[in-house]
Amino acid sequence: MFRDSKFISRSTDVMGGTAVFTNTRVPVQTLLDYLKAGESIDDFLDGFPTVTREQVIYFLEELGRSLLSVAA
Repeated sequence: MFRDSKFISRSTDVMGGTAVFTNTRVPVQTLLDYLKAGESIDDFLDGFPTVTREQVIYFLEELGRSLLSVAA
């Protein structure tokens, strides 16, 4: 889903291959954990200033597209 993305990356050299926001060490799972806990995107961005709003929106849009394609 996020192969060759400028917003999300995976490398065995960074966080053991966990999907992270590109050029950070912030796992995308952390965003999902924030949202699950009822926190806002702004709360997440305040806590992880190396992640951009553009990266978060891209991730959520791609995730939505992926879920809709599975449901179709």
